[in-house]
Amino acid sequence: MCGRYASTKDPALLAAEFDAVDGTGGEAPGADYNVAPTKHVMAVVERKPPQEESDAAEGEVERSIRVMRWGLVPHWAKDLSGAAKMINARAESVLEKPAYKQSAMKRRCIIPAAGWYEWQPGEGRKQPYFMTLGDDTSLAMAGIWSVWWKDDVPTVTCAVLTTGAIGALTRVHHRMPLLLPQDRWSAWLDPTSLDPSELLAPDPSIVEALELRPVSTAVNSVKNNNASLMERVSLEDEKPAPSLFETS
Repeated sequence: MCGRYASTKDPALLAAEFDAVDGTGGEAPGADYNVAPTKHVMAVVERKPPQEESDAAEGEVERSIRVMRWGLVPHWAKDLSGAAKMINARAESVLEKPAYKQSAMKRRCIIPAAGWYEWQPGEGRKQPYFMTLGDDTSLAMAGIWSVWWKDDVPTVTCAVLTTGAIGALTRVHHRMPLLLPQDRWSAWLDPTSLDPSELLAPDPSIVEALELRPVSTAVNSVKNNNASLMERVSLEDEKPAPSLFETS
């Protein structure tokens, strides 16, 4: 699963890294070291831009950074209440589940992350780890998005695709985000391609490059949000902290 991650770059830096334009319209969230479900996040998409916003020729697509709400809400949902339960979509069934199928076929995105957090079971507590490339290179988490309307006002929502963990990650958790190498970005974002099935398998080379960094249990609380959450700690020095996903 992917239930928390870190997003540390502004839209200009992400636009440069992903060869995109900044389409956030000044609404981009700031650096967030403890991104939790239903927060606003940045994602990379390829769509036909409104002509009043771009000089692109008719029919051309533009890669841009957009703001979305984490937790996918299908267009047919009655309200936004189920979003927190739909932050992840399983890659193995995303093309079959009614809530995700159309988005997987037509509305795919990349959700950049400095890294994501996962909790390893242990005696009496779970130890959090931060999975990162550790060199300021963003991880490209495969995502899907949807638009939910109310009173002619759109809410754009997204979900992170997950797959079975491989390699060293299996020591921490049995699931992981589907991470896209750079040579898969264009194919994944291509809005004219309706069958992404060949892109749904994890890439071992990315996993092999990851650092599995033990971090403080301070990340357990969404109240805590600073760069120290990503820093390596000595497991011997760690002490029990509030329970996972504490919000009060």
